[in-house]
Amino acid sequence: MASFTLAELAEKIGATVHGNDSCSVSSLATLANAKEGQITFLSNAKYQAQLGQTKASAVILSPDAVAECPTNALVLDNPYVGFAKVAQLLDTTPLPASDIHQSAIISQSATLGKGVAIGANAVIEDDAVLGDNVVIGAGCFIGKAANIGDNTKLWANVSVYHNVKMGKDCLVQANTVIGSDGFGYANENGQWIKIPQLGSVIIGDRVEIGASTTIDRGALDDTIIEDGVILDNQIQIAHNVVLGQNTCMAACSVIAGSTTVGKNCVFGGMAGINGHIEIADGTMLTGMAMVTKSITKGGVYSSGLPAQPNREWQKTNARINRLETIQKQVKTLTKQVESLTHEDTKE
Repeated sequence: MASFTLAELAEKIGATVHGNDSCSVSSLATLANAKEGQITFLSNAKYQAQLGQTKASAVILSPDAVAECPTNALVLDNPYVGFAKVAQLLDTTPLPASDIHQSAIISQSATLGKGVAIGANAVIEDDAVLGDNVVIGAGCFIGKAANIGDNTKLWANVSVYHNVKMGKDCLVQANTVIGSDGFGYANENGQWIKIPQLGSVIIGDRVEIGASTTIDRGALDDTIIEDGVILDNQIQIAHNVVLGQNTCMAACSVIAGSTTVGKNCVFGGMAGINGHIEIADGTMLTGMAMVTKSITKGGVYSSGLPAQPNREWQKTNARINRLETIQKQVKTLTKQVESLTHEDTKE
């Protein structure tokens, strides 16, 4: 288990030590549950009351919280970023694989870089390329001529179809499928005719993809996921979608085909985006937002109704259903008022 002094951590994350800089920590915990030898953090004022009671050896916090801290501290302007960096240093997550398992099936024409690890029952097909230090978890499938960049890690049962290209330093969680057929069909007299999906999926560097997410290959052009994108679990990315750099999507969001999403967008859980539209850079969609047309200016967008007690929701729904009738009544009343005003003017 890795152990760091506060002086070492401060240098690595750009913080200042308040207290004993030779104090060592080896793991993380919450403010309420941390013990001696552990480090915790405070980034949300909601948990301010727990600071004075913490048993942690050190706390990552902002300058304005130092006075209330009963123990050592790492002080920086953004303690949540500090927490993220320390968590990376103290991460004890095992690798998906540590060597090449004897049960893995690897084509003789596949190219494996230095330090590659492949788990049990994984399949690496013809002409696939795995870069240096790539880790392929148990049961993964890497299709023909797929290319996986250096230091990329795939957890168990990930499927990467033929000709898919993934960049460096990516992370893909279990059961995700990359490069399956897009939902392309033509209809002739009520019968569906499948359109072969002849494009691929191109994924940039430092992309992270959650569990059970699906990214479809393009019909003709490629589906493109640019550098730094992060995707949560159970997301659907349809064919020919382009996701701009550093865009973030929360769980169960879906994007229909041929939509282009700009850079630095954030989509809340269960957001739904129509096909063949464009979303501007810096757009934020709150949870369950439904987007049916292009968004040309970045900002925060919402749709739908938040939860209410059932009886209140029934009343709200009844009012919504009466909106057309109410609108007609308002128009009638407006005309009557205008008529009366006109008569008063004549007098």
